[in-house]
Amino acid sequence: MKRQSLLLALAGASLSLSAASQAAVPESCQSVHFAEVGWTDIQATTALTSVVLEGLGYEPYSDTVSVPVAYAGMKNGDFDVFLGNWMPSMASISDPYIERGEVERPRANLEGAKYTLAVPQYVLDAGVTSVKDLDAHADQFGHKLFGIEAGNDGNMIIQKMIDDDAYGLGDWQLVDSSEAGMLAELKARTRSKEWMVFLGWEPHPMNTNFDMGYLSGADDYFGPDYGGATVYTNTRAGYSDECTNVGQLLNNLSFTLAMENQVMGAIMDDGKNEKDAARAWLKAHPDTLTAWLEGVTTVDGQPGLPAVKQSLGL
Repeated sequence: MKRQSLLLALAGASLSLSAASQAAVPESCQSVHFAEVGWTDIQATTALTSVVLEGLGYEPYSDTVSVPVAYAGMKNGDFDVFLGNWMPSMASISDPYIERGEVERPRANLEGAKYTLAVPQYVLDAGVTSVKDLDAHADQFGHKLFGIEAGNDGNMIIQKMIDDDAYGLGDWQLVDSSEAGMLAELKARTRSKEWMVFLGWEPHPMNTNFDMGYLSGADDYFGPDYGGATVYTNTRAGYSDECTNVGQLLNNLSFTLAMENQVMGAIMDDGKNEKDAARAWLKAHPDTLTAWLEGVTTVDGQPGLPAVKQSLGL
């Protein structure tokens, strides 16, 4: 009888441990809602993170919104995570939310980015190398500066340059479009070597798909080093404390220019779905997962690294 009681007690303990393991991640944390803003680099990083989360048993999903809506959504609890806080260009939008404690900025996820005005190489070769050179050639540019979607921080910076009449640009026009629309315009114009000045950034396949370069002289607006940028992970307030396992993953998560360029190239040039592109990259670079998944478990409390590798067929 004593042996039977001991076995029953051990079985009960095992079930209790199993239940505790199953409850390792609260149900409220098992769905992760990302904000995207229609840029391929953020599609790529969100897809990479989502593929890892799926391998851990989570249900990630995303919505594409404008940058201001992304921050209002994190403040209101509509979004959990945003991987595209480009700084310093986005400071005027993001910093007030950070300072009020409505949004948190756990870490930088990409160093060495850039974000400023760019032109085709043949325009640089013609002597337009600085924003200070633009207005002398206003007719060739059609008095137009091409941005991406309305409400984007880069567009806001361009509009401020116009409003301030900086570099003589007061009578120029900002053309709101989208990433895809702007690049389609660039592609059409470069065929006939028409002049165009546009919002450029790296990482992005535009840097290899087009013979282009960045304009100097806009440090007061885009920052030094040709708009040198660092990209940060943001979350809604308290998210990493509430959902500690995802919080650990986000604290581990970092990307590189080469990684993002390769995944974006697969999306934009090869026509791959963003998650398919992310899976292919992770399968080809499995060592990346070791650092990302340190201290991270599946939703049922099992080691995360082998689970994600299994989900990728590794």
